[in-house]
Amino acid sequence: MKLNYLVLNEMNKQLTRIESCLNLLSDEQVWHRFKPSMNSIGNLCMHLAGNEYQHFVSGIGKAPFTRTRSEEFHINDGISGKQLIKLLKDVRRQSSIILEAITESDLKASIAIHYSTDDWNKMIVRPVFETMSNYSKDLETMLIQVCEHYSYHAGQVVVLTKLLIDSEDNITGTYH
Repeated sequence: MKLNYLVLNEMNKQLTRIESCLNLLSDEQVWHRFKPSMNSIGNLCMHLAGNEYQHFVSGIGKAPFTRTRSEEFHINDGISGKQLIKLLKDVRRQSSIILEAITESDLKASIAIHYSTDDWNKMIVRPVFETMSNYSKDLETMLIQVCEHYSYHAGQVVVLTKLLIDSEDNITGTYH
C-alpha cells in the first residue's frame, strides 16, 4: 500500500478514536483543563484541525493559509463537541482528496509550509525568534510527521477522556 494511503488510514483510525471520546463528553468536559498549563481536549482538537489543514490542505493542496496557531490553545469554550467533530471531519474530507491524488513520484517533492511569524513568535519560549514565514520539507517526511503528530495528540485525547469519565469501559475499541 502506498504511503499516502497508509497515512490516511492511520489518521482516520485516530479520528474515529477522537470522535468516540467527544461523543462521551459534555461540552464542559471537552474544555476542561486539569491544570492551567495543560490543554483541554477542545484545544487539542482545534490544534489537530489547524495542523492538518496547514500541512495538507494549504501546504500540499495550495489552499490559502488561514491558521492562527496561538488561538488554538487560548480557546476555553463556545465550540461544542459536535462542532469539533464536524471541523475535524471537514478538514479530513479536504485532506483525503489531496492525499488520494499523491503519486509515488510526488513523495520526494519539496513542499513549502507557510505560517505567520507574528503568531509563531507568540508561542516561543526561547530567546530566538523566527524571521522566516515558511519552511520546506519533502512530502514523504511531512506525511509521516503529520501522521505521528495526529496520533500523539489523539492519544492525549483518549487519556484525558478516561480521566474525565472515570469508566472501566473500553472507549476506543481497543484495550490499553
